[in-house]
Amino acid sequence: MSVVSKYNRISGIYDIIETPMEYSLYDGWREEALSSLSGKVLEVGVGTGRNLKYYPAGCSVIGIDNSVGMLEKARKKAKGMKNITLLLMDAENLEFPDNSFDYVIITFVLCSIPDPVKALKEMRRVLKPSGELIALEHMRSINPLIARVEDLVNPITFFLIGVNVNRNTVRNIEKAGFVIEETRNLAFQDVFKKIRAKP
Repeated sequence: MSVVSKYNRISGIYDIIETPMEYSLYDGWREEALSSLSGKVLEVGVGTGRNLKYYPAGCSVIGIDNSVGMLEKARKKAKGMKNITLLLMDAENLEFPDNSFDYVIITFVLCSIPDPVKALKEMRRVLKPSGELIALEHMRSINPLIARVEDLVNPITFFLIGVNVNRNTVRNIEKAGFVIEETRNLAFQDVFKKIRAKP
């Protein structure tokens, strides 16, 4: 079963599954990362639209996802938000011209994209030279014990929901040609990070 099929299958209960982490951790991280943005914003992997309420009304946001089921949930959250546009699109083949956006936002997305480096190169392409990538992601720890647990759990999470919990996301961002400006550990030592990078 493809990753898209898995997300379509769980889209109806995805927000319920995520609720404990959302209210204990993610919620505050999202608000801090997104509430002061301006200009043209692309959110890659908008999912069920958890981020949408945090974008200021003054910025123009395009959110993309390749799961019809997840986008249906996001559209319900976006109702009445005139600055939000939601599109069905593949992160590895972005249908936008070069240098289109001031910000590209990814939150807990790079774990499920089949070729994250290819997708990141596309994100870099559509960012303006002065633009910025902002990522909230979970990844493989440098702590050997935590990394071992992640490696053991990974086949299960991938089978169930298409999520890889042991990717080296900071390295993948660099491989795509970005210059890392900030990496900040958020939780579980270095498993959850906020990353800011320039194209």
